[in-house]
Amino acid sequence: MNSDIWFVYDGECPICCMGASLYRVRQNVGAFHAVDARTQKDHPVMHEINQAGLSIDEGMVIKYEGQLYHGKRALKLMAQLGADEGWMNRINNRIFQFGRMGDILYPLMKAGRNIALAVKGVGKIRNLD
Repeated sequence: MNSDIWFVYDGECPICCMGASLYRVRQNVGAFHAVDARTQKDHPVMHEINQAGLSIDEGMVIKYEGQLYHGKRALKLMAQLGADEGWMNRINNRIFQFGRMGDILYPLMKAGRNIALAVKGVGKIRNLD
């Protein structure tokens, strides 16, 4: 089974871009691939996401070992597979490896993303339209 990680994110979101560039996986996990949902709409993983009915506007998607993880579930998976190096990984690992803290912070993170996009004047991706 392919253990590569496909991280599908909004390339216009500064928070998402930071996550895509700073996230590191443990050495025992396959290669890490970042897919910008805005510029790589025809990527095969994007087709899988669309078929599964997952909105990138509602959260990022991780594909790992043939499964798609969306939103908060994707961040929890990142925490489980993330290397414990770098400040971004350490924060994500601590927050999302325990359910309650992630339940509280995920909606705030999503709101922060929406505010950042509004400030930039960028619309939604609308990958399911």
